[in-house]
Amino acid sequence: MTQQIVGTELTFNQAFGAAERQILTDDAVDFLAELVGRFTPRRNTLLAARSAWQENIDRGALPVFISETASIRESDWKIRGIPSDLQDRRVEITGPVERKMVINALNANVKVFMADFEDSLAPSWDKVIDGQINLRDAVNGTISYTNEAGKIYQLKPNPAVLIARVRGLHLPEKHVHWQREAIPGGLFDFALYFFHNYRQLLAKGSGPYFYLPKTQSWQEAAWWGDVFSFTEDRFGLPRGTIKATVLIETLPAVFQMDEILYHLRDHIVGLNCGRWDYIFSYIKTLKNHSDRVLPDRQSVTMDKPFLSAYSRLLIKTCHQRGAFAMGGMAAFIPSKDAEKNAWVLDKVKVDKELEATNGHDGTWIAHPGLADTVMAVFDRILGERPNQLGVLRESDASIGAAQLLEPCEGERTEAGMRANIRVAVQYIEAWISGNGCVPIYGLMEDAATAEISRTSIWQWIHHEKSLSDGQPVTKALFRRMLAEEMLVIREEVGAARFNAGRFDDAARLMERITTQDKLIDFLTLPGYELLA
Repeated sequence: MTQQIVGTELTFNQAFGAAERQILTDDAVDFLAELVGRFTPRRNTLLAARSAWQENIDRGALPVFISETASIRESDWKIRGIPSDLQDRRVEITGPVERKMVINALNANVKVFMADFEDSLAPSWDKVIDGQINLRDAVNGTISYTNEAGKIYQLKPNPAVLIARVRGLHLPEKHVHWQREAIPGGLFDFALYFFHNYRQLLAKGSGPYFYLPKTQSWQEAAWWGDVFSFTEDRFGLPRGTIKATVLIETLPAVFQMDEILYHLRDHIVGLNCGRWDYIFSYIKTLKNHSDRVLPDRQSVTMDKPFLSAYSRLLIKTCHQRGAFAMGGMAAFIPSKDAEKNAWVLDKVKVDKELEATNGHDGTWIAHPGLADTVMAVFDRILGERPNQLGVLRESDASIGAAQLLEPCEGERTEAGMRANIRVAVQYIEAWISGNGCVPIYGLMEDAATAEISRTSIWQWIHHEKSLSDGQPVTKALFRRMLAEEMLVIREEVGAARFNAGRFDDAARLMERITTQDKLIDFLTLPGYELLA
């Protein structure tokens, strides 16, 4: 059913039921339509600029710091400021905007919950609308959930601070059209969350806070700054009411961190090391550079030179400007087996000690069961300080393009390639079935880790690399392994789950995006076509 909302230029191709009528009110849709009409053309220009920049890299160029913006990097300035309830962000939990998850995350022993409309949510229409309802109810303190066994989940006193992550610039909301094109998903998420919650958030001493993903340039950051400023003016709010943290999870963005902070300085409070997406972006950006091919995903850890340089430069840049430098994700899931769980917690502890020692102000976890361990690490290193803004890393040697682009040593193994196939297929199957946050082999996988898995194999094929045992990585080898690993997956999940699922669809999509000559930028774009 196509539904034209009177007084707007937006067309909805979904019927409005009870849930839609709660969120897509006339006033909310009017605001969304204003944002879409005003900012979509420039968003489309920004996406075209991404493609033009990438074509230059594909022809052999490498990313560099921009000479035209040197004055921003070399001058003395600070961001506008950080609200009191965001001063301590030592542990943040992330997860999709599903009702039970929202309650459990806000109740966890953490400072912040990042409620995710992006990589950990498969954005079916129902889940996106329900997610807005769930966050509205959380902000109002009325959210509850009763499971099939009758157990009731409710908010505890003093829940974590809520930050919403909207979809990236490249992702559409296909159920809403403007001028016969799908509107930007990020504007849909931002407009509705802001509209329904800003008054209540401000009334209780918080505010409309956002995470911005997949940013590639300062121009994209400036676009969001203009969206925020327009919104503040429209609703009569002081400049800087809306606050954002930007994920530095693309290779181009690491060369523009000062510029991103500067052009969002009224609204930004920090940058975040989105390290899984960053590894994916390293592969994707440098896909035509045969000397920058990454090894097995499992060996690309934060102590590798190019990732260590990225983390340290982010800390130094942020703290120089009075902004937070947030650490990356611990994707491990606690185990019910005591011995294995001890191993998991030790791995997480070592990782987070490195981040805290380097000067990060906080970090991410994907499971409430890790909260106590990670909180203890940051409590010990921060002591009485709420953050580490005073850690300026002034004695660090200068970090240049060479360090940020340094090739990563490591093996390409048959076991690693097979693991990539199994992880990517199982994640794609879950995503196109409506679940964007999936426990696989003891890790909480989201779109970023599946992206690494499939682009690694594409790159090995593209550059005719060999595995450590001498096998050439070819399309034929991949297809043979894919067929064999589908049998392994069937054995692991069981015939009933396999037959009831969409594993054949997932395998076909995995085969297509891994063997075609042109690398697809994001698997979620063709995946979205298979999602209701």
